[in-house]
Amino acid sequence: MTVANFRKSSSWWGRLMDDNKSGPPPGIVIEGTNGGISLEDRQRNMSTASMGEQWKNGMALYEEGSTSFFANYLKAHTTPGPDDNEQSESGHSKKNLGVMLGVYLPTIQHILGVTMFIRLFWLVGIAGLAQTFLLLFVCCLCTFLTCISISAVATNGVVEGGGPYFLISRNLGPEFGSAVGILFYLANTIATSMYLVGGVEILLLYLTPWLTIGGEEVHSETGFAGMMTHNYRLYGTILLLIEFLVVAMGVVFVQMLAPVSLVCVILSILACYAGGIEKTLHPETGQHVCMYDARLLQSRAFMNKSMPIEEICNYCNINNTMMQASLCGAEGACNASVLSGKFICKNGYPGFNSNAFRDNLGTSYMDQFFTTPTVKADTSTDVFQDVKTTWFVLLAIYFPAVTGIFTGTNMSGDLKDPQKSIPGGTIAAQLTTSFVYFSLAAVFGAAIDGDVLRDKNGFAVGGNMVVALLSWPSRWVLLIGSFLSTFGAALQCLCSAPRILLAISKDDVIPILTPFKTTRASGEPFRALILTTIIAELAILMGAVDTIAAVVDFFFLMCYGFVNIVCAMHSLMGAPNWRPRFKYYHWSLSMLGAFLCLFIMFSTHWDYAIIAILLCAGIYKYVEYKGAKKEWGDGFRGIALSTAQFSLMKISEDDPHPKNFRPQLLLLLSTEWRKDLIDVSYINLLHLASQLKASKGLTLVTSFLNGDPTDDSARAAAAKVKSRITEDMDRAKLKGFAKTLIHSNNQVHGSMSTLIQSVGLGGLKPNTVLISWPRSDEIYNDEYATFMDKLKVACAMGMSMVIAKDICEFPSNDKRMTGTIDIYCIMEDGGLTILIGWLLTHSKVWRGCKLRVISIAGVHDNNVKMQEGLTNLLYNLRIKAKIKIVEIADPEVSKSAFEHTLRMEERTMVLSQMREMVRNANQAQNAAHGNLLGVPSANAARMTMPIVTAEMKEKTEKINEEDEDGKERRRDSQDSNKSGKTNDDEKDKEAAEKEREKAAKKERMKKVAKMNTAVKLNETFHEHSSDAALILINLPKPFAGEDEVALAQYYTYLGVLTKDLPRVLMIRATGKEVITSQS
Repeated sequence: MTVANFRKSSSWWGRLMDDNKSGPPPGIVIEGTNGGISLEDRQRNMSTASMGEQWKNGMALYEEGSTSFFANYLKAHTTPGPDDNEQSESGHSKKNLGVMLGVYLPTIQHILGVTMFIRLFWLVGIAGLAQTFLLLFVCCLCTFLTCISISAVATNGVVEGGGPYFLISRNLGPEFGSAVGILFYLANTIATSMYLVGGVEILLLYLTPWLTIGGEEVHSETGFAGMMTHNYRLYGTILLLIEFLVVAMGVVFVQMLAPVSLVCVILSILACYAGGIEKTLHPETGQHVCMYDARLLQSRAFMNKSMPIEEICNYCNINNTMMQASLCGAEGACNASVLSGKFICKNGYPGFNSNAFRDNLGTSYMDQFFTTPTVKADTSTDVFQDVKTTWFVLLAIYFPAVTGIFTGTNMSGDLKDPQKSIPGGTIAAQLTTSFVYFSLAAVFGAAIDGDVLRDKNGFAVGGNMVVALLSWPSRWVLLIGSFLSTFGAALQCLCSAPRILLAISKDDVIPILTPFKTTRASGEPFRALILTTIIAELAILMGAVDTIAAVVDFFFLMCYGFVNIVCAMHSLMGAPNWRPRFKYYHWSLSMLGAFLCLFIMFSTHWDYAIIAILLCAGIYKYVEYKGAKKEWGDGFRGIALSTAQFSLMKISEDDPHPKNFRPQLLLLLSTEWRKDLIDVSYINLLHLASQLKASKGLTLVTSFLNGDPTDDSARAAAAKVKSRITEDMDRAKLKGFAKTLIHSNNQVHGSMSTLIQSVGLGGLKPNTVLISWPRSDEIYNDEYATFMDKLKVACAMGMSMVIAKDICEFPSNDKRMTGTIDIYCIMEDGGLTILIGWLLTHSKVWRGCKLRVISIAGVHDNNVKMQEGLTNLLYNLRIKAKIKIVEIADPEVSKSAFEHTLRMEERTMVLSQMREMVRNANQAQNAAHGNLLGVPSANAARMTMPIVTAEMKEKTEKINEEDEDGKERRRDSQDSNKSGKTNDDEKDKEAAEKEREKAAKKERMKKVAKMNTAVKLNETFHEHSSDAALILINLPKPFAGEDEVALAQYYTYLGVLTKDLPRVLMIRATGKEVITSQS
């Protein structure tokens, strides 16, 4: 319904109620602000004579009759797809499930899967309790925020079959809906494989290891082609076939098995809590493990499998023949180093009264095949890690454990009241499982020794599951419960995925899926189930749980991210139809949820993230190509409406056509302001901007002041500065706006970044930053640091850049210049350099100057053809200028280039070492005197800078001398040892040293080459433009990143490039064409 129709209908209701003083017509029910009338009552009311006349008079305002109007009103609501009503028409009855049975318990069952039992304890051992809690917080916060978003979206209308797919497609349109729907379908499908392979791991490692093909000896062969991986594939396929048969029998059988699985999972969790208490009361019952120095030993290395694992301490000594054979070789001849090692049989489950909680707070990240962070393992005897561990690797492995929050939404078609059941059941399930994860992590960290926690496969405890040995009264409670949890979670996924595919196929937006919208007489999507099983089998062939989990992450995260975007989009738009019954949401929470999804995706496996995004984009373009003709009232149509209102302002935010491009200037001024000082550089910069006013573009002058934005005196000072800038702009005849930004210490960079991103309105926003070159060539002062910040931020944000060198030499508006404006075309920049030169000639100051375009040619360039091409270009651009081709033919590196490079190296080395000393000095100084003196850290750095610089220069010279002496000694030593026998390690070290020297030499040559270019061009500028009134040159590409040394080198290159030139504009464009030959 349009806004106009809605207002008409409201007026109609008002007049109807005013005319009918006795109240609403019979049968009309008004609930709050929503009125409803049944079809039978409406027909009865219209047949009443007295009411019929009032109704007719009220509807006389409209061309259509009341029946047609009411039909249009219904059509305006978000309705199911074209085939969504088939189910109701076919007579399939709803299950009418409530919050508990329909949402809460199924969601808990789906979330509490295998990863909790076979990976959570390992996370605690590797990441430590502190970082494990952080990891769990990030995962649970992401799903909690998504639960809030899904609750808001789900209560904003009727949720039909398809769950999240229906919500996204009806809010973002068929293209995005189909793309995300397919990803969500794949997420549930591949999650089935993950749970089944996890179940096989429990089955073969802990429950029935004798079923392992190849024997228990292959348990550690977990590579892609390892024998254990083949076992996972074989038994995973068998379990998948069993689950296929169960699901094919119907959802009723799935619901019959689900409670049994859930009860076992709950009992397993309670057994862990009880085991922690039991080990605290009776620590002697805890399973012991054998340590050799700091190395945790595999029990099979020193005791037979037939021996009870409880007697491990009897074999944990060097007198054990199996121990001797494992540590000393088959002969058992142990050397002194082995005999000096210390064997310890310690309690691996000491309980809560021990120091385990404190000891497990820290991290123990390590590389693959390491037994401790610093000791590489002997894989035949030591417990080792089979993957390289980092916090982000663990995040990717564990995130699937918190998924499953959409289980209740998937069952929306079977819920009695989805808008009531989904929010309460989903959020309650998420909070419950979050509590379980945090509490279990605390129990594991407080009751189990850290070395045992890092034993992922339980090799140190006889191949038993580490968590199972903690449980009470028996380890079998947890083993059976964890296995059934995998089976139950897989059933939920395999049951949900075909229904998602069915909902997508029924919408007819992807023609290739049309065959899968067919169901059996019972309503079961059997064809979709077959396809789902095939895809799940392909995922099982990937092998390991950790590998499959990484893939599952991204499909779920893409869906979660889009649900958050839907909620944020509707909240920000404030459309009249956005009226969710769930009120506890906010757009900022949804945006945070979407950001967390992106963060997890790109921080864990950025390559997988790109593939998932490309897959989503491919499906989007496919649906768009096939021409989705659905009209679902999606959010993008609402955005189009808002954009239509915005377009009335006739300003487009798109990049302008080259015909319409004009430099929109943003002047970034210094932070130093004094009442008694007239800053010539600042005044001249305003005059230079005024001289570019022929562009008729926007000008914004911004100054940054150090202070507290909440302080009245700081705001008053900012107002005075702004007033002064406005007055100076008026005197310079510069039309534009002045702005002052107050920032705290060391926040100039962030303030500039925020300013550049947020300044402007629509198409009226700056596209070119104008700044001045620092007055001092020193790289240690604030002016240099602020200048580099401006340069980095502007270029990073896609802004064009104009740097005025020696701004004090630039003319004010009352002067008139003569001579030439030399424009050096060194690189292609879309014509910005030529455009700025041409704009200057249209001001009174530079009108007496002639343009001269100079092109730099190389040795192999054809100067004649270059001149002809440049002539034609300027002719087509309708720019009158002289043309000159300058060839730099001498490729030899000049002596001056070497000298400048050496001086640059000396300065940057001093800078690098000085920064480190300043940071250390500031930390100590601030800690001791910060509160007493009130000196900010940035000021403290400046106070110590000169002293440190002098000291560092002296130390640098000594270091250089020592380095040269050291090199000579190494060469002498190498020469003297050539006659001797050199072992392999020494050869490797020598080769590595040569490679480092070779790389360093190559890097030095790059620096020399860059410096030589700067020197040669500077000589060219002096030779051909010594009498020019102004020189315009291209600004080289700034270095990316935060490397202070690289930035200092870049600054030095620019200094050499423009050395002793009176007036220079260095211009950097974005690469987009800004000038055209079109009329």
